[in-house]
Amino acid sequence: MTAWLLAIAMVIAMIRRVEVYTAFTAGAREGMETAMRILPGLAAIFVALRMLEASGLMHALCGALAPVAAWLGLPEGVMPLLLLRPLSGSASLGMLADILRQYGPDSRMGLVASAMMGSGETVMYTCALYLAAAGVKKSRYIIPASLLGWIVGCAVAGCFFRA
Repeated sequence: MTAWLLAIAMVIAMIRRVEVYTAFTAGAREGMETAMRILPGLAAIFVALRMLEASGLMHALCGALAPVAAWLGLPEGVMPLLLLRPLSGSASLGMLADILRQYGPDSRMGLVASAMMGSGETVMYTCALYLAAAGVKKSRYIIPASLLGWIVGCAVAGCFFRA
């Protein structure tokens, strides 16, 4: 399938008299420039995430937010996932794997955690990536609205899988 798409693209380029190699190298150059523009934002997110985990602040935040989790209908064991998912997809996938291993995929905890993973995006990573690529300096309401959507999705997951 991929070979056919490549062949079709080459034929269309020949019909339109596009210099394929020149267009390819220009696109690659733009891609590298975009990568260099977003790299500082990504590095900041990864450093902040490691600091959050290494300092013990994650554990303290989970304990402090336990009443909020109960009010939202979320089991206390998914609080680290609630905090990690907006920051890091890979860390939240690791947390989901731990939850599923410890409680099982058919447990309430496993179901809520799985629904939480599917109900949101890595908000900070995605915003850093797209806002930096677009050259946006002031995000205004984008991040708060995205985080509110994440919280609503988690609350719905907690309500949906109530016993």
